[in-house]
Amino acid sequence: MKNRLELADYCAILLKRRVITAANKDLVLEKQHEQSGKIHKLNELKGDLGSSGATPAEIIASLNITHAEPVKGVLSEEAVMREVADAIGVPFKKIDPLELDIDVVTRTVSKAFAIRHLVVPISIENGELQVAMVDPYNRDVLEDLQKVQKLKIVPVLSTKSDIVKLIQEFYGFKQSVVKAERELVSPFADIGNFEQYAKIGSVGEIESTDKYIQNAVDYLFRYAFEQRASDIHIEPKRDKSIVRLRIDGVLYEIYSVPPVVHNAMVSRIKSISRLDIAEKRRPQDGRIKVQHQERDVEIRVSTVPVAFGEKAVLRVLNPEILFQELENLGFDTAELIRYRGFLEQPHGIILFTGPTGSGKTTSLYSSLQFLASSEKNITTVEDPIEMVCEDYNQIAVQPAVDITFASILRTILRQDPDIIMVGEIRDQETAKNAIQAALTGHLVLSTLHTNDAASAVTRLLDLGIEPFLISSTLLGIVAQRLVRTVCSHCSETFSISRDEFCSLGLELPPDNMDDLIMMKRGKGCLQCRQTGYIGREAVFEILSITDPVKLLVNRKESSDVIKKQGMKEGMKLLRESAVQKVLKGRTTYNEVLRCISQEA
Repeated sequence: MKNRLELADYCAILLKRRVITAANKDLVLEKQHEQSGKIHKLNELKGDLGSSGATPAEIIASLNITHAEPVKGVLSEEAVMREVADAIGVPFKKIDPLELDIDVVTRTVSKAFAIRHLVVPISIENGELQVAMVDPYNRDVLEDLQKVQKLKIVPVLSTKSDIVKLIQEFYGFKQSVVKAERELVSPFADIGNFEQYAKIGSVGEIESTDKYIQNAVDYLFRYAFEQRASDIHIEPKRDKSIVRLRIDGVLYEIYSVPPVVHNAMVSRIKSISRLDIAEKRRPQDGRIKVQHQERDVEIRVSTVPVAFGEKAVLRVLNPEILFQELENLGFDTAELIRYRGFLEQPHGIILFTGPTGSGKTTSLYSSLQFLASSEKNITTVEDPIEMVCEDYNQIAVQPAVDITFASILRTILRQDPDIIMVGEIRDQETAKNAIQAALTGHLVLSTLHTNDAASAVTRLLDLGIEPFLISSTLLGIVAQRLVRTVCSHCSETFSISRDEFCSLGLELPPDNMDDLIMMKRGKGCLQCRQTGYIGREAVFEILSITDPVKLLVNRKESSDVIKKQGMKEGMKLLRESAVQKVLKGRTTYNEVLRCISQEA
Protein backbone atom coordinates (compact mmCIF):
# COMPACT_ATOMS: atom_id res chain seq x y z
CA MET A 1 0.00 0.00 0.00
CA LYS A 2 1.31 3.47 -0.88
CA ASN A 3 2.12 5.82 1.94
CA ARG A 4 0.75 8.85 0.11
CA LEU A 5 -1.42 9.73 -2.88
CA GLU A 6 0.41 12.20 -5.11
CA LEU A 7 -1.00 14.60 -7.69
CA ALA A 8 -0.07 12.17 -10.47
CA ASP A 9 -2.12 9.47 -8.73
CA TYR A 10 -5.14 11.80 -8.57
CA CYS A 11 -4.80 12.60 -12.27
CA ALA A 12 -4.47 8.92 -13.18
CA ILE A 13 -7.62 8.08 -11.21
CA LEU A 14 -9.63 10.91 -12.77
CA LEU A 15 -8.43 10.03 -16.26
CA LYS A 16 -9.29 6.35 -15.80
CA ARG A 17 -12.75 7.29 -14.53
CA ARG A 18 -13.24 9.59 -17.58
CA VAL A 19 -13.61 12.67 -15.40
CA ILE A 20 -10.78 14.56 -17.12
CA THR A 21 -9.09 14.24 -20.50
CA ALA A 22 -5.44 13.48 -21.22
CA ALA A 23 -4.97 17.14 -22.11
CA ASN A 24 -6.41 18.13 -18.72
CA LYS A 25 -3.99 15.75 -17.00
CA ASP A 26 -1.00 17.29 -18.80
CA LEU A 27 -2.21 20.79 -17.90
CA VAL A 28 -2.51 19.91 -14.19
CA LEU A 29 0.97 18.38 -14.03
CA GLU A 30 2.45 21.33 -15.95
CA LYS A 31 0.81 23.96 -13.72
CA GLN A 32 1.12 22.19 -10.35
CA HIS A 33 3.98 24.28 -8.92
CA GLU A 34 2.50 27.58 -10.12
CA GLN A 35 -0.96 26.77 -8.70
CA SER A 36 0.49 25.42 -5.46
CA GLY A 37 2.28 28.75 -4.90
CA LYS A 38 -0.90 30.75 -5.61
CA ILE A 39 -2.96 28.62 -3.22
CA HIS A 40 -0.31 28.95 -0.52
CA LYS A 41 -0.27 32.77 -0.81
CA LEU A 42 -4.07 32.95 -0.85
CA ASN A 43 -4.35 30.80 2.27
CA GLU A 44 -1.76 32.95 4.05
CA LEU A 45 -3.69 36.11 3.18
CA LYS A 46 -6.90 34.58 4.54
CA GLY A 47 -5.12 33.43 7.66
CA ASP A 48 -6.17 29.83 7.04
CA LEU A 49 -4.66 27.00 9.02
CA GLY A 50 -2.84 24.28 7.14
CA SER A 51 -1.66 26.79 4.54
CA SER A 52 1.82 25.28 4.21
CA GLY A 53 0.99 23.17 1.17
CA ALA A 54 -1.75 22.68 -1.41
CA THR A 55 -3.42 19.30 -1.72
CA PRO A 56 -3.81 17.60 -5.12
CA ALA A 57 -7.57 18.22 -5.04
CA GLU A 58 -7.01 21.95 -4.37
CA ILE A 59 -4.59 22.21 -7.29
CA ILE A 60 -6.97 20.46 -9.70
CA ALA A 61 -9.94 22.54 -8.54
CA SER A 62 -7.96 25.81 -8.83
CA LEU A 63 -7.63 25.30 -12.61
CA ASN A 64 -11.44 25.34 -13.13
CA ILE A 65 -11.34 22.25 -15.31
CA THR A 66 -14.72 21.26 -16.76
CA HIS A 67 -15.84 17.69 -16.15
CA ALA A 68 -15.44 15.44 -19.20
CA GLU A 69 -19.24 15.30 -19.14
CA PRO A 70 -19.95 19.05 -19.48
CA VAL A 71 -23.38 18.80 -17.85
CA LYS A 72 -21.60 18.07 -14.55
CA GLY A 73 -19.92 21.47 -14.62
CA VAL A 74 -16.55 22.56 -13.26
CA LEU A 75 -14.58 20.15 -11.06
CA SER A 76 -14.66 21.34 -7.45
CA GLU A 77 -12.41 20.16 -4.64
CA GLU A 78 -15.29 18.08 -3.27
CA ALA A 79 -16.07 16.53 -6.67
CA VAL A 80 -12.42 15.48 -7.07
CA MET A 81 -12.29 13.96 -3.58
CA ARG A 82 -15.54 12.06 -4.14
CA GLU A 83 -14.17 10.50 -7.32
CA VAL A 84 -10.90 9.52 -5.63
CA ALA A 85 -12.70 8.13 -2.58
CA ASP A 86 -14.91 5.95 -4.79
CA ALA A 87 -11.91 4.74 -6.78
CA ILE A 88 -9.81 3.68 -3.77
CA GLY A 89 -12.73 2.23 -1.82
CA VAL A 90 -12.65 4.66 1.10
CA PRO A 91 -15.94 6.37 2.12
CA PHE A 92 -16.23 10.08 1.44
CA LYS A 93 -17.58 12.18 4.33
CA LYS A 94 -18.97 15.68 3.90
CA ILE A 95 -18.59 17.00 7.44
CA ASP A 96 -21.63 18.54 9.10
CA PRO A 97 -20.44 20.43 12.21
CA LEU A 98 -23.90 20.24 13.81
CA GLU A 99 -23.65 16.44 13.94
CA LEU A 100 -20.31 16.36 15.76
CA ASP A 101 -19.53 16.24 19.46
CA ILE A 102 -17.06 19.02 20.25
CA ASP A 103 -15.46 16.94 23.03
CA VAL A 104 -14.82 13.98 20.71
CA VAL A 105 -13.19 16.31 18.19
CA THR A 106 -11.03 18.32 20.58
CA ARG A 107 -10.08 15.74 23.22
CA THR A 108 -9.09 12.89 20.92
CA VAL A 109 -6.22 14.67 19.17
CA SER A 110 -4.42 17.93 19.84
CA LYS A 111 -4.94 20.99 17.66
CA ALA A 112 -1.31 20.89 16.55
CA PHE A 113 -1.64 17.22 15.45
CA ALA A 114 -4.88 17.99 13.61
CA ILE A 115 -3.32 20.93 11.75
CA ARG A 116 -0.08 19.14 10.90
CA HIS A 117 -1.75 16.03 9.49
CA LEU A 118 -5.12 17.51 8.40
CA VAL A 119 -7.06 14.96 10.37
CA VAL A 120 -10.20 15.40 12.48
CA PRO A 121 -11.91 12.80 14.70
CA ILE A 122 -15.57 12.41 13.72
CA SER A 123 -17.11 9.89 16.09
CA ILE A 124 -16.41 7.03 18.50
CA GLU A 125 -18.77 4.06 18.23
CA ASN A 126 -18.41 0.36 19.12
CA GLY A 127 -14.68 0.65 19.78
CA GLU A 128 -14.00 2.40 16.49
CA LEU A 129 -12.72 5.93 15.98
CA GLN A 130 -13.82 7.44 12.67
CA VAL A 131 -11.42 10.12 11.45
CA ALA A 132 -11.70 12.47 8.48
CA MET A 133 -8.47 12.76 6.51
CA VAL A 134 -7.22 14.34 3.32
CA ASP A 135 -5.04 11.29 2.63
CA PRO A 136 -6.20 7.96 4.13
CA TYR A 137 -2.94 6.30 2.98
CA ASN A 138 -0.96 8.16 5.62
CA ARG A 139 -0.08 5.07 7.68
CA ASP A 140 2.04 6.96 10.21
CA VAL A 141 -0.97 9.01 11.32
CA LEU A 142 -3.24 5.95 11.50
CA GLU A 143 -0.68 4.02 13.56
CA ASP A 144 -0.10 6.96 15.95
CA LEU A 145 -3.83 7.32 16.54
CA GLN A 146 -4.24 3.59 17.11
CA LYS A 147 -1.44 3.53 19.71
CA VAL A 148 -2.72 6.53 21.63
CA GLN A 149 -6.45 5.86 21.52
CA LYS A 150 -6.38 2.04 21.74
CA LEU A 151 -9.24 2.02 19.24
CA LYS A 152 -9.68 0.70 15.74
CA ILE A 153 -9.17 3.65 13.38
CA VAL A 154 -11.64 3.95 10.48
CA PRO A 155 -10.54 6.63 7.98
CA VAL A 156 -12.92 8.53 5.73
CA LEU A 157 -11.96 10.99 3.01
CA SER A 158 -12.88 14.68 3.33
CA THR A 159 -11.85 17.92 1.67
CA LYS A 160 -9.04 20.00 3.13
CA SER A 161 -11.31 23.06 3.25
CA ASP A 162 -13.90 21.23 5.41
CA ILE A 163 -11.26 19.85 7.77
CA VAL A 164 -9.50 23.21 8.16
CA LYS A 165 -12.80 24.98 8.80
CA LEU A 166 -13.73 22.44 11.47
CA ILE A 167 -10.35 22.77 13.19
CA GLN A 168 -10.71 26.56 13.24
CA GLU A 169 -14.22 26.57 14.67
CA PHE A 170 -14.12 23.68 17.14
CA TYR A 171 -10.59 24.00 18.53
CA GLY A 172 -10.82 27.80 18.56
CA PHE A 173 -14.07 27.85 20.53
CA LYS A 174 -12.98 25.02 22.85
CA GLN A 175 -9.63 26.63 23.67
CA SER A 176 -11.31 29.97 24.35
CA VAL A 177 -13.77 28.32 26.74
CA VAL A 178 -11.11 26.26 28.55
CA LYS A 179 -8.74 29.21 28.99
CA ALA A 180 -11.61 31.43 30.09
CA GLU A 181 -12.67 28.85 32.67
CA ARG A 182 -9.15 28.86 34.13
CA GLU A 183 -9.05 32.65 34.29
CA LEU A 184 -12.55 33.02 35.69
CA VAL A 185 -11.69 31.13 38.85
CA SER A 186 -10.60 34.60 39.90
CA PRO A 187 -13.47 37.02 40.54
CA PHE A 188 -11.45 39.78 38.90
CA ALA A 189 -11.31 38.19 35.45
CA ASP A 190 -11.21 40.53 32.48
CA ILE A 191 -14.15 39.69 30.26
CA GLY A 192 -13.05 41.62 27.26
CA ASN A 193 -13.09 44.94 25.54
CA PHE A 194 -16.59 46.46 25.61
CA GLU A 195 -17.92 48.23 22.54
CA GLN A 196 -21.24 48.81 20.86
CA TYR A 197 -20.05 48.22 17.29
CA ALA A 198 -18.28 44.88 17.14
CA LYS A 199 -16.24 43.48 14.29
CA ILE A 200 -16.02 39.71 14.11
CA GLY A 201 -12.35 38.98 13.69
CA SER A 202 -10.85 36.64 11.13
CA VAL A 203 -9.44 33.39 12.43
CA GLY A 204 -5.94 34.84 12.42
CA GLU A 205 -7.06 37.89 14.39
CA ILE A 206 -8.94 35.79 16.92
CA GLU A 207 -5.97 33.49 17.42
CA SER A 208 -3.62 36.39 18.15
CA THR A 209 -5.53 37.74 21.18
CA ASP A 210 -5.76 36.57 24.77
CA LYS A 211 -9.27 37.83 25.40
CA TYR A 212 -10.73 34.38 25.77
CA ILE A 213 -14.36 35.28 26.43
CA GLN A 214 -14.35 37.77 23.59
CA ASN A 215 -12.86 35.04 21.39
CA ALA A 216 -15.54 32.53 22.40
CA VAL A 217 -18.34 34.99 21.62
CA ASP A 218 -16.70 35.89 18.28
CA TYR A 219 -16.44 32.20 17.33
CA LEU A 220 -20.08 31.70 18.30
CA PHE A 221 -21.24 34.62 16.15
CA ARG A 222 -19.18 33.52 13.15
CA TYR A 223 -20.49 29.98 13.41
CA ALA A 224 -24.10 31.17 13.68
CA PHE A 225 -23.73 33.36 10.59
CA GLU A 226 -22.18 30.54 8.57
CA GLN A 227 -24.97 28.14 9.55
CA ARG A 228 -27.72 30.62 8.54
CA ALA A 229 -29.04 30.70 12.12
CA SER A 230 -31.94 33.05 12.86
CA ASP A 231 -31.57 32.80 16.66
CA ILE A 232 -28.86 31.94 19.19
CA HIS A 233 -29.99 30.54 22.56
CA ILE A 234 -27.57 30.51 25.52
CA GLU A 235 -29.30 28.58 28.29
CA PRO A 236 -27.98 27.94 31.83
CA LYS A 237 -28.63 24.50 33.34
CA ARG A 238 -27.69 23.04 36.73
CA ASP A 239 -24.18 21.83 35.83
CA LYS A 240 -23.51 23.45 32.47
CA SER A 241 -24.82 25.88 29.88
CA ILE A 242 -25.98 24.82 26.44
CA VAL A 243 -25.84 26.82 23.22
CA ARG A 244 -28.46 26.17 20.58
CA LEU A 245 -29.02 27.61 17.09
CA ARG A 246 -32.39 27.93 15.36
CA ILE A 247 -31.96 27.09 11.68
CA ASP A 248 -34.99 27.12 9.37
CA GLY A 249 -37.24 27.20 12.40
CA VAL A 250 -35.68 24.19 14.19
CA LEU A 251 -33.35 24.35 17.22
CA TYR A 252 -30.04 22.43 17.19
CA GLU A 253 -27.80 22.02 20.24
CA ILE A 254 -24.20 22.78 19.26
CA TYR A 255 -22.09 23.50 22.37
CA SER A 256 -22.04 23.06 26.12
CA VAL A 257 -19.89 25.29 28.36
CA PRO A 258 -19.13 25.44 32.12
CA PRO A 259 -21.41 27.67 34.27
CA VAL A 260 -18.61 30.15 35.03
CA VAL A 261 -18.00 30.66 31.32
CA HIS A 262 -21.74 31.04 30.70
CA ASN A 263 -21.88 34.00 33.09
CA ALA A 264 -18.91 35.68 31.44
CA MET A 265 -20.26 35.09 27.91
CA VAL A 266 -23.62 36.62 28.86
CA SER A 267 -21.82 39.56 30.47
CA ARG A 268 -19.78 40.09 27.30
CA ILE A 269 -22.94 40.02 25.17
CA LYS A 270 -24.74 42.40 27.55
CA SER A 271 -21.80 44.79 27.48
CA ILE A 272 -21.57 45.11 23.70
CA SER A 273 -25.36 45.49 23.51
CA ARG A 274 -25.28 48.32 26.08
CA LEU A 275 -27.18 46.46 28.79
CA ASP A 276 -26.55 46.71 32.54
CA ILE A 277 -24.21 43.81 33.34
CA ALA A 278 -24.81 44.24 37.08
CA GLU A 279 -28.59 43.80 36.70
CA LYS A 280 -29.40 40.08 36.71
CA ARG A 281 -32.84 40.10 38.35
CA ARG A 282 -34.96 41.56 35.57
CA PRO A 283 -35.26 41.08 31.80
CA GLN A 284 -33.33 43.40 29.51
CA ASP A 285 -33.38 44.12 25.77
CA GLY A 286 -30.58 45.49 23.63
CA ARG A 287 -29.00 45.24 20.22
CA ILE A 288 -25.58 44.77 18.64
CA LYS A 289 -24.39 45.81 15.20
CA VAL A 290 -21.73 43.37 14.03
CA GLN A 291 -19.48 43.65 11.01
CA HIS A 292 -18.99 40.28 9.37
CA GLN A 293 -17.49 39.64 5.92
CA GLU A 294 -17.74 43.28 4.81
CA ARG A 295 -21.40 43.63 5.77
CA ASP A 296 -23.31 44.70 8.84
CA VAL A 297 -25.53 42.28 10.73
CA GLU A 298 -28.00 43.42 13.40
CA ILE A 299 -28.39 41.22 16.48
CA ARG A 300 -31.29 41.82 18.85
CA VAL A 301 -30.47 40.70 22.40
CA SER A 302 -32.93 39.60 25.08
CA THR A 303 -31.93 38.39 28.55
CA VAL A 304 -34.22 36.97 31.21
CA PRO A 305 -33.54 35.38 34.64
CA VAL A 306 -34.40 31.66 34.76
CA ALA A 307 -33.92 28.94 37.39
CA PHE A 308 -30.14 28.52 36.97
CA GLY A 309 -29.06 32.01 35.87
CA GLU A 310 -29.59 34.38 32.98
CA LYS A 311 -30.77 33.06 29.65
CA ALA A 312 -29.83 35.07 26.57
CA VAL A 313 -31.56 34.83 23.19
CA LEU A 314 -30.02 36.64 20.25
CA ARG A 315 -32.12 37.25 17.13
CA VAL A 316 -29.91 37.50 14.04
CA LEU A 317 -31.41 40.05 11.64
CA ASN A 318 -29.94 39.60 8.19
CA PRO A 319 -30.78 42.47 5.80
CA GLU A 320 -30.65 40.04 2.88
CA ILE A 321 -33.62 38.19 4.40
CA LEU A 322 -35.58 41.11 5.87
CA PHE A 323 -35.47 43.22 2.69
CA GLN A 324 -36.71 41.12 -0.22
CA GLU A 325 -38.48 41.72 -3.49
CA LEU A 326 -42.21 41.10 -3.09
CA GLU A 327 -41.97 38.39 -5.78
CA ASN A 328 -39.60 36.40 -3.55
CA LEU A 329 -41.79 36.33 -0.44
CA GLY A 330 -43.89 33.38 -1.60
CA PHE A 331 -46.93 35.00 -3.24
CA ASP A 332 -48.40 33.24 -6.25
CA THR A 333 -49.29 35.44 -9.23
CA ALA A 334 -52.90 36.14 -8.19
CA GLU A 335 -51.90 36.82 -4.57
CA LEU A 336 -49.13 39.21 -5.63
CA ILE A 337 -51.50 41.19 -7.86
CA ARG A 338 -54.04 41.43 -5.03
CA TYR A 339 -51.45 42.49 -2.45
CA ARG A 340 -49.78 45.06 -4.70
CA GLY A 341 -53.26 46.50 -5.21
CA PHE A 342 -53.37 47.22 -1.45
CA LEU A 343 -49.97 48.94 -1.52
CA GLU A 344 -50.95 51.14 -4.46
CA GLN A 345 -53.79 52.74 -2.49
CA PRO A 346 -53.11 56.29 -1.24
CA HIS A 347 -54.55 55.69 2.23
CA GLY A 348 -56.01 52.96 4.43
CA ILE A 349 -54.79 50.15 6.68
CA ILE A 350 -53.07 46.92 5.67
CA LEU A 351 -52.76 44.32 8.43
CA PHE A 352 -50.49 41.28 8.69
CA THR A 353 -51.57 38.53 11.06
CA GLY A 354 -50.00 35.36 12.36
CA PRO A 355 -48.15 33.99 15.40
CA THR A 356 -44.62 34.95 16.42
CA GLY A 357 -42.11 33.65 13.88
CA SER A 358 -44.50 33.60 10.93
CA GLY A 359 -42.52 36.11 8.85
CA LYS A 360 -44.68 39.21 9.42
CA THR A 361 -41.66 41.47 9.98
CA THR A 362 -40.03 40.35 6.73
CA SER A 363 -43.27 41.04 4.84
CA LEU A 364 -43.57 44.49 6.44
CA TYR A 365 -39.98 45.54 5.73
CA SER A 366 -40.11 44.18 2.18
CA SER A 367 -43.34 46.13 1.60
CA LEU A 368 -41.75 49.32 2.92
CA GLN A 369 -38.77 48.72 0.64
CA PHE A 370 -41.18 48.40 -2.30
CA LEU A 371 -42.89 51.68 -1.33
CA ALA A 372 -39.76 53.66 -0.45
CA SER A 373 -38.79 56.59 -2.67
CA SER A 374 -37.41 60.08 -2.27
CA GLU A 375 -40.93 61.48 -2.75
CA LYS A 376 -42.38 59.67 0.26
CA ASN A 377 -41.91 60.18 3.98
CA ILE A 378 -42.03 56.77 5.67
CA THR A 379 -42.15 56.65 9.47
CA THR A 380 -42.14 53.50 11.61
CA VAL A 381 -42.93 52.88 15.28
CA GLU A 382 -41.39 49.63 16.51
CA ASP A 383 -40.77 47.74 19.74
CA PRO A 384 -37.88 47.29 19.28
CA ILE A 385 -36.54 48.54 15.94
CA GLU A 386 -35.87 45.29 14.09
CA MET A 387 -33.46 46.57 11.45
CA VAL A 388 -32.08 50.08 11.13
CA CYS A 389 -32.71 51.43 7.62
CA GLU A 390 -31.82 54.95 6.49
CA ASP A 391 -34.75 55.06 4.05
CA TYR A 392 -37.23 55.31 6.94
CA ASN A 393 -37.65 57.49 10.03
CA GLN A 394 -37.68 54.80 12.71
CA ILE A 395 -38.92 55.39 16.25
CA ALA A 396 -38.38 52.91 19.09
CA VAL A 397 -41.09 52.48 21.72
CA GLN A 398 -39.80 53.57 25.17
CA PRO A 399 -42.54 53.30 27.81
CA ALA A 400 -40.19 54.69 30.50
CA VAL A 401 -40.34 58.11 28.81
CA ASP A 402 -43.94 57.76 27.62
CA ILE A 403 -43.07 56.84 24.03
CA THR A 404 -45.71 54.19 23.34
CA PHE A 405 -47.33 53.04 20.10
CA ALA A 406 -50.40 55.13 20.92
CA SER A 407 -48.65 58.29 22.12
CA ILE A 408 -46.09 58.47 19.32
CA LEU A 409 -48.77 57.95 16.65
CA ARG A 410 -50.35 61.24 17.69
CA THR A 411 -46.99 62.97 17.26
CA ILE A 412 -46.24 61.27 13.93
CA LEU A 413 -49.33 62.84 12.36
CA ARG A 414 -47.69 66.25 12.87
CA GLN A 415 -44.53 65.03 11.07
CA ASP A 416 -46.12 65.07 7.60
CA PRO A 417 -45.85 61.32 6.93
CA ASP A 418 -47.06 59.56 3.78
CA ILE A 419 -46.71 55.99 5.03
CA ILE A 420 -46.74 54.80 8.64
CA MET A 421 -45.70 51.39 9.88
CA VAL A 422 -46.83 50.42 13.39
CA GLY A 423 -45.00 47.37 14.72
CA GLU A 424 -48.10 45.93 16.41
CA ILE A 425 -51.62 47.01 17.32
CA ARG A 426 -51.85 45.90 20.95
CA ASP A 427 -54.58 47.99 22.52
CA GLN A 428 -57.59 50.18 21.81
CA GLU A 429 -55.70 53.47 21.87
CA THR A 430 -53.14 52.28 19.32
CA ALA A 431 -55.90 50.91 17.09
CA LYS A 432 -57.85 54.19 17.26
CA ASN A 433 -54.79 56.26 16.41
CA ALA A 434 -53.92 53.97 13.49
CA ILE A 435 -57.45 54.34 12.14
CA GLN A 436 -57.30 58.10 12.62
CA ALA A 437 -54.07 58.16 10.59
CA ALA A 438 -55.75 56.19 7.80
CA LEU A 439 -58.80 58.49 7.86
CA THR A 440 -56.58 61.56 7.47
CA GLY A 441 -54.99 60.29 4.26
CA HIS A 442 -52.11 58.06 5.31
CA LEU A 443 -51.22 54.50 4.32
CA VAL A 444 -50.75 52.46 7.52
CA LEU A 445 -49.15 49.00 7.76
CA SER A 446 -49.28 47.02 11.00
CA THR A 447 -49.63 43.58 12.57
CA LEU A 448 -52.09 41.72 14.77
CA HIS A 449 -51.71 38.39 16.53
CA THR A 450 -54.61 36.38 15.10
CA ASN A 451 -54.67 32.94 13.51
CA ASP A 452 -56.30 33.89 10.21
CA ALA A 453 -57.24 36.94 8.17
CA ALA A 454 -60.94 37.16 9.04
CA SER A 455 -60.23 36.97 12.79
CA ALA A 456 -58.41 40.31 12.56
CA VAL A 457 -61.78 42.04 12.10
CA THR A 458 -63.12 40.32 15.21
CA ARG A 459 -60.01 41.36 17.12
CA LEU A 460 -60.48 45.02 16.19
CA LEU A 461 -64.14 44.83 17.28
CA ASP A 462 -63.00 43.30 20.59
CA LEU A 463 -60.67 46.28 21.05
CA GLY A 464 -63.72 48.55 20.93
CA ILE A 465 -63.32 49.93 17.41
CA GLU A 466 -66.60 50.93 15.76
CA PRO A 467 -67.53 48.70 12.78
CA PHE A 468 -67.98 51.67 10.40
CA LEU A 469 -64.41 52.83 11.18
CA ILE A 470 -63.03 49.37 10.41
CA SER A 471 -64.92 49.04 7.13
CA SER A 472 -64.00 52.54 5.98
CA THR A 473 -60.25 52.24 6.63
CA LEU A 474 -59.23 48.58 6.16
CA LEU A 475 -57.83 47.80 2.70
CA GLY A 476 -56.87 44.20 3.26
CA ILE A 477 -55.63 41.61 5.72
CA VAL A 478 -52.79 39.18 5.07
CA ALA A 479 -52.44 36.09 7.27
CA GLN A 480 -49.24 34.10 6.84
CA ARG A 481 -47.13 31.17 8.01
CA LEU A 482 -43.64 29.95 7.17
CA VAL A 483 -43.04 26.46 5.78
CA ARG A 484 -39.67 24.89 5.09
CA THR A 485 -38.82 24.41 1.41
CA VAL A 486 -37.57 21.19 -0.17
CA CYS A 487 -33.78 20.95 -0.44
CA SER A 488 -32.79 21.40 -4.09
CA HIS A 489 -29.62 19.33 -3.59
CA CYS A 490 -31.36 16.08 -2.69
CA SER A 491 -34.95 16.48 -3.89
CA GLU A 492 -36.71 13.54 -5.49
CA THR A 493 -40.09 13.21 -7.17
CA PHE A 494 -42.63 10.67 -5.90
CA SER A 495 -46.33 10.05 -6.23
CA ILE A 496 -49.21 9.00 -4.03
CA SER A 497 -52.80 8.22 -4.94
CA ARG A 498 -55.54 10.80 -4.78
CA ASP A 499 -57.21 8.90 -1.91
CA GLU A 500 -53.96 8.77 0.07
CA PHE A 501 -53.48 12.51 -0.35
CA CYS A 502 -57.01 13.30 0.81
CA SER A 503 -56.66 10.90 3.77
CA LEU A 504 -53.93 13.21 5.12
CA GLY A 505 -56.57 15.87 5.71
CA LEU A 506 -55.51 17.91 2.67
CA GLU A 507 -57.91 18.99 -0.06
CA LEU A 508 -56.91 19.14 -3.69
CA PRO A 509 -57.86 22.15 -5.82
CA PRO A 510 -61.17 21.58 -7.68
CA ASP A 511 -59.38 21.65 -11.05
CA ASN A 512 -57.00 18.81 -10.06
CA MET A 513 -58.59 15.53 -11.20
CA ASP A 514 -55.40 13.43 -11.36
CA ASP A 515 -55.49 9.94 -9.86
CA LEU A 516 -51.79 10.13 -9.03
CA ILE A 517 -50.46 13.20 -7.21
CA MET A 518 -46.84 14.09 -8.06
CA MET A 519 -44.82 15.73 -5.27
CA LYS A 520 -41.24 16.35 -4.18
CA ARG A 521 -39.32 15.61 -1.01
CA GLY A 522 -35.73 15.84 0.14
CA LYS A 523 -33.93 12.55 0.71
CA GLY A 524 -31.56 14.24 3.18
CA CYS A 525 -28.01 15.40 2.54
CA LEU A 526 -25.29 17.41 4.24
CA GLN A 527 -26.46 20.70 2.78
CA CYS A 528 -29.84 20.29 4.51
CA ARG A 529 -28.44 18.45 7.58
CA GLN A 530 -30.39 15.33 6.58
CA THR A 531 -33.69 17.16 7.08
CA GLY A 532 -34.68 17.38 3.42
CA TYR A 533 -35.31 21.13 3.75
CA ILE A 534 -33.31 24.31 3.10
CA GLY A 535 -34.78 27.73 3.78
CA ARG A 536 -38.37 28.79 4.38
CA GLU A 537 -41.12 30.41 2.37
CA ALA A 538 -44.36 32.09 3.36
CA VAL A 539 -47.87 30.89 2.59
CA PHE A 540 -50.57 33.53 2.54
CA GLU A 541 -54.27 34.06 3.08
CA ILE A 542 -55.31 37.45 1.65
CA LEU A 543 -58.68 39.00 2.49
CA SER A 544 -59.70 42.04 0.45
CA ILE A 545 -62.13 44.38 2.18
CA THR A 546 -64.66 44.60 -0.64
CA ASP A 547 -68.12 46.17 -0.44
CA PRO A 548 -69.81 42.84 0.48
CA VAL A 549 -67.19 42.29 3.22
CA LYS A 550 -67.73 45.84 4.49
CA LEU A 551 -71.48 45.13 4.88
CA LEU A 552 -70.65 42.04 6.99
CA VAL A 553 -68.24 44.08 9.14
CA ASN A 554 -70.86 46.77 9.70
CA ARG A 555 -73.32 44.07 10.81
CA LYS A 556 -70.68 42.66 13.20
CA GLU A 557 -70.87 39.23 11.57
CA SER A 558 -68.60 36.47 12.89
CA SER A 559 -65.18 35.75 11.42
CA ASP A 560 -66.55 32.52 9.89
CA VAL A 561 -69.14 34.46 7.88
CA ILE A 562 -66.49 36.95 6.73
CA LYS A 563 -64.15 34.09 5.81
CA LYS A 564 -66.84 32.43 3.66
CA GLN A 565 -67.48 35.68 1.84
CA GLY A 566 -63.75 36.09 1.22
CA MET A 567 -63.59 32.56 -0.21
CA LYS A 568 -66.48 33.36 -2.56
CA GLU A 569 -64.41 36.28 -3.84
CA GLY A 570 -61.34 34.13 -4.49
CA MET A 571 -59.48 34.15 -1.18
CA LYS A 572 -57.41 31.00 -0.69
CA LEU A 573 -57.12 29.77 2.89
CA LEU A 574 -53.66 29.20 4.38
CA ARG A 575 -54.06 25.46 4.02
CA GLU A 576 -55.12 25.77 0.38
CA SER A 577 -52.15 28.00 -0.41
CA ALA A 578 -49.84 25.52 1.29
CA VAL A 579 -51.30 22.61 -0.73
CA GLN A 580 -50.55 24.57 -3.90
CA LYS A 581 -46.91 24.78 -2.81
CA VAL A 582 -46.89 21.02 -2.17
CA LEU A 583 -48.19 20.36 -5.68
CA LYS A 584 -45.53 22.70 -7.12
CA GLY A 585 -42.78 20.82 -5.26
CA ARG A 586 -41.88 23.77 -3.04
CA THR A 587 -42.66 22.03 0.26
CA THR A 588 -44.05 18.73 1.59
CA TYR A 589 -47.37 17.64 3.03
CA ASN A 590 -45.60 16.78 6.30
CA GLU A 591 -44.49 20.40 6.62
CA VAL A 592 -48.02 21.63 5.91
CA LEU A 593 -49.44 19.35 8.61
CA ARG A 594 -46.74 20.53 11.03
CA CYS A 595 -47.14 24.27 10.49
CA ILE A 596 -50.78 24.88 9.61
CA SER A 597 -53.73 23.79 11.72
CA GLN A 598 -56.68 21.90 10.28
CA GLU A 599 -58.91 24.97 10.71
CA ALA A 600 -56.57 27.36 8.88
